[in-house]
Amino acid sequence: MAGLTDAQLDRYARHIVLHEIGGGGQARLLSAHVVVIGAGGIGSPAIQYLAAAGVGRLTIVDDDHVELSNLQRQTLFDPADLGAPKAERAAATAMRLNPDVVAEARTTRIDLANAAALITGADVVLDGCDNFATRLAVASAALDTRIPLVSAAVTQFDGQLAIYRGWEPDKPCYACVVGDDPERPGVTCAEVGVLGAMAGVVGSMAALEAIRAIVPFGDDMAGRLLVADALSMRFRTLAVPKDPGCRVCG
Repeated sequence: MAGLTDAQLDRYARHIVLHEIGGGGQARLLSAHVVVIGAGGIGSPAIQYLAAAGVGRLTIVDDDHVELSNLQRQTLFDPADLGAPKAERAAATAMRLNPDVVAEARTTRIDLANAAALITGADVVLDGCDNFATRLAVASAALDTRIPLVSAAVTQFDGQLAIYRGWEPDKPCYACVVGDDPERPGVTCAEVGVLGAMAGVVGSMAALEAIRAIVPFGDDMAGRLLVADALSMRFRTLAVPKDPGCRVCG
């Protein structure tokens, strides 16, 4: 079926029986390339589920090292990984989880100068990084290269998730929603805290959206923003129109 081996037919059987995915969709996942920006609280579950789903190639970009405070939410790592480069440990774990996956670690900080080179050729970019300037650089490169961008964020008890294809006439880019000022003030989870399980929820949903971008099923999330509030256990989906005055995609 669709060039899958007997072992793959068995491993991915629960995907294959889904009418919306099937053998053809699983073959597309196996040939797909996803770039994950950040192997932290969002990247950890996203990488695990992308690897488990059989996404054939993962590029993991993160210049940070594993710290003890990461272990509360960054489920890719354990105490033996303390001090190790996150991208390298994440790539090794992804390939250990699934031998169908080739994972490459890029232990560098992504910025405007190198973003395009790091993501070119990918089918999807999943951004779970922790600072606004990096998010803008990734979003700009994804827009320029016309690669769907799954953008996920979490702080305290709240999460946000969206997918951007701003080159399409009726779809917003990241800057349409958040603006394009790299000096925009922000806070880190070290300052305000984050519920570890909430990072797991948002990261898992980001993996779902990356899979949907490779094998379309259900309703397209582009042009909408999912907002999750764990304190009230409410999920809302907001329409986010394209900004005709956007300086990035307008």
